[in-house]
Amino acid sequence: MNVAQVPQVGERLRRARLRRGVSLRSLARDLGVSASLLSQIETGKSQPSVSTLYAITTALGLAMEEVFEQPTRARRSVAPPMEMDLSPPARAAREERHERLGPVVTPEDRKVLHLDSGVTWEWLGRLPHSHVEFLLITYHPGGTSSSNGGLMRHHGAEYGYLISGELILTLGFEEYRLRPGDAVSFASTTPHRLRNEGQQPAVGVWFVTEEV
Repeated sequence: MNVAQVPQVGERLRRARLRRGVSLRSLARDLGVSASLLSQIETGKSQPSVSTLYAITTALGLAMEEVFEQPTRARRSVAPPMEMDLSPPARAAREERHERLGPVVTPEDRKVLHLDSGVTWEWLGRLPHSHVEFLLITYHPGGTSSSNGGLMRHHGAEYGYLISGELILTLGFEEYRLRPGDAVSFASTTPHRLRNEGQQPAVGVWFVTEEV
C-alpha cells in the first residue's frame, strides 16, 4: 500500500516554536526533557513519542492538525494579490479546500506519521474547524505512547475502537486490556498511557478531540 508520509514534522514544530519566541532550552525546561532531544526532533534526527508530541503541541498552543497540514496551507500568506479581494463565500471555499481532507480518503491519500517507540498514526480525514483528529493507529509489538513509561495528559477527549491485536490502557489508577471489538472513551486530561505487550500489531480507529 502506497501511503503518503507526513514530511518535516520537526521543521513544523521548530517554526511554531520560533513564531512564538520560545527558546529551545526554555521549551525543554517546561516539558522536562533535554534540549538535545528537542533539537533532534526538530532536525528530523529523531521522532517524538505520542506523549512528547502532545506535550510540545500543547506547550506551543499548536493544533495537532497543523502537524498534518497540507503544504498549501503554509503558502496562504504569499497568495497573489487578487486572492486577497475574494468575496467571503469564495474565501471560505478556498479555506475549506486547504483544510478539508475527504470526504473520501483512499489509502494513497493518507498522511502517515511514524512516532517514537513503535507507534504509527494515519490520518483518515478532517473537516474544517472541527478540532477532531480521525486516526488509524498502529502500536507495533512493544510500542507505547510514552517512551519513558510515564502517563500523559492533554486537553480534549479520546474515543477508540480496537480492530486487531491487544492494547493495555492505563487510565489513572486503573489498567484495562483492550481486545478486538473493544471500545474506549475517556477525557484526555486523565493521565493515561497505551502500550502493546503482545506479539502482533494492535490496530484501531481513534478519534481525538481538542475540546471536551
